[in-house]
Amino acid sequence: MSWLPDDFVHPVLVPLPGGGHHLRPIRESDTPLDHPAVMGSRERLWSVYGPAWGWPAATMTYEADQADLLRHEKEIAAHRSFNYALFDAAETALLGCVYIDPPERAGADGEISWWVVDELVGGKLEQDLDALVPQWIAADWPFEQPRFIGREISWPDWLALPEPSGT
Repeated sequence: MSWLPDDFVHPVLVPLPGGGHHLRPIRESDTPLDHPAVMGSRERLWSVYGPAWGWPAATMTYEADQADLLRHEKEIAAHRSFNYALFDAAETALLGCVYIDPPERAGADGEISWWVVDELVGGKLEQDLDALVPQWIAADWPFEQPRFIGREISWPDWLALPEPSGT
């Protein structure tokens, strides 16, 4: 059984309030913008995602990031999981990502997390993204019990949850 309905069509462009930024599915061709964004915020990202995902490694090369983005692109096409990149209007800067994944822990039908680059932490764009993501998930995704990891539940508490039965 798939975690999404067979006829589900994922959004391909999600504007943020104000029109200056948007989300879209990440692609391998985004590596030139993704790699510096991730590595420029690596220490903070590791403090968030490291214990759960082992990402991003301190030694993540451009080529490793490119392979990772290709994997994400293929997962998106197959509706196995989704990685949306946050861009400025002209797509000259990748400013963060939103992950929408099948549940790895019991009690949810989708697990969502997101981040912005270090220089945006605490600013208006992060606040706009924080407000948008739950609304967008409720409006455009077929989840009845989405879990917002790092928002409504901490990463350590999430890691302590049981895995779904049948896995």
